[in-house]
Amino acid sequence: MTTTPESSTPASSTPGASGGERVADWFDGRLGIHTLGKQYLRKVFPDHWSFLLGEICLYSFVVLILTGIYLTLFFHPSMNEVTYHGSYVPLNGIRMSDAYASTLHLSFDVRGGLLVRQLHHWAALVFIAAMLTHMMRHFFTGSFRKPRELNWLFGWTLLFLGLFEGLFGYSLPDDLLSGTGMRFVDGALLSVPIVGTYLSMFLFGGEYPGHDIVSRFYSLHVLVIPGIMAALVVVHVLLVVYHKHTQFAGPGRTERNVVGAPFMPVYLAKAGGFFFLVFGALTALAAVASINPVWSYGPYRADQVSTGAQPDWYLGFAEGLVRVMPGWEVTFWGHTLVLGVLIPIVVFPLLLVLIGVYPFLESWRTGDKREHHLLDRPRNRPTRTGIGVAWISLYLILLAGGGNDIVATRLHLSINTVTWAVRVAVFVVPALAFVVTRRICLGLQLRDAELVLHGRETGIIKRLPHGEYVELHRPLDQAELHTLTAHKRPRELAEREP
Repeated sequence: MTTTPESSTPASSTPGASGGERVADWFDGRLGIHTLGKQYLRKVFPDHWSFLLGEICLYSFVVLILTGIYLTLFFHPSMNEVTYHGSYVPLNGIRMSDAYASTLHLSFDVRGGLLVRQLHHWAALVFIAAMLTHMMRHFFTGSFRKPRELNWLFGWTLLFLGLFEGLFGYSLPDDLLSGTGMRFVDGALLSVPIVGTYLSMFLFGGEYPGHDIVSRFYSLHVLVIPGIMAALVVVHVLLVVYHKHTQFAGPGRTERNVVGAPFMPVYLAKAGGFFFLVFGALTALAAVASINPVWSYGPYRADQVSTGAQPDWYLGFAEGLVRVMPGWEVTFWGHTLVLGVLIPIVVFPLLLVLIGVYPFLESWRTGDKREHHLLDRPRNRPTRTGIGVAWISLYLILLAGGGNDIVATRLHLSINTVTWAVRVAVFVVPALAFVVTRRICLGLQLRDAELVLHGRETGIIKRLPHGEYVELHRPLDQAELHTLTAHKRPRELAEREP
């Protein structure tokens, strides 16, 4: 009869083993943490400032979770009417929803409540801004290419969910500003042909404004969407570890290695310190910069509207689409299509979908099916860089269009002038931005070629024996030469050499 060999003696049975060693061995025997730690704790992470953008996303998300848990202890997600009697005297005796009254109570009567409310709101704005910037960094450097297309989609889904999570969140207090935004959402739903009325009735639990919208948004905001986002964050980070970090080209860096510092202890110490820096910066911002003062707007009433109402910046471009769209209407078979609203709510997701599917479009267009672990310099991909700048310019133009009344007031212009300027700019500026950016990238490529061939100018003038004056150039070192020349351009995107 054969027997299998016994495993090595565990540390816990070794004479003189410390308590910590025995505990570690107990967990290792059940979870295999030694094997995992040996494999991943020394994993190398490259060092570059742009990688901190992803960490800002993660840490602001953690702040959102922590502050959100605190806020749920005091917020009442109910639209039942109550009479307010609290510390904010101007609203005493006013009828309002329980949700709005609890928000006032949280802001004025709960110790630290206003700070946590503002910290939660600021963290949400920074979270979405960091996600957008983080994705643009990946876009311009080409880190979305094989094998990271799925991780790009996970990040894009996080951004998409974050937009609606913010919309649901700032609608919960049931103040006049957020209620005006909900009327905007209701109008967008009603513009959908055939099923628009049913969608509105389903969302609001009856005819607008209904009686269930706050409780429904509360469930989505604190349970459904955060749960999905938390799962996506975990998968996103695991895929980053699995695929290994991308890195910029440089001496010793290839498609098969990573040059940097190990996760434990160097990167872990840096990441831990950076978390507290982000947390501290957000807290300082919340302490000194007021945001969403709901007591200034008053409770929501369906027969009132907030003057100068503006959504948070990340949804401003969606409102801009509606504001600058002509009020066109057409009638088919007795049904009126409000194109002035329907077209913008179709274009809005298409602008976001364009970001999500771009990796697959570029791979199809260029025929590039190779794995990529080295990042591109944006100037070496002029077409992709031009597309990215054109998208950003379109976003900023529509953001200005979403505040056309504010722009007109501040600049003392006619609102019609501002609206028509935005309408023209929507078509002209992105095309112009694409062409100009592409030419700038090509010019930078030519400058790099000059540096490789002739070196850097020194400012030192030398007279040659035959009387000619020339400027001396300093040859580039090997590291600089590697950075400027270590890239390959797909044939379809390569530009003709002059």
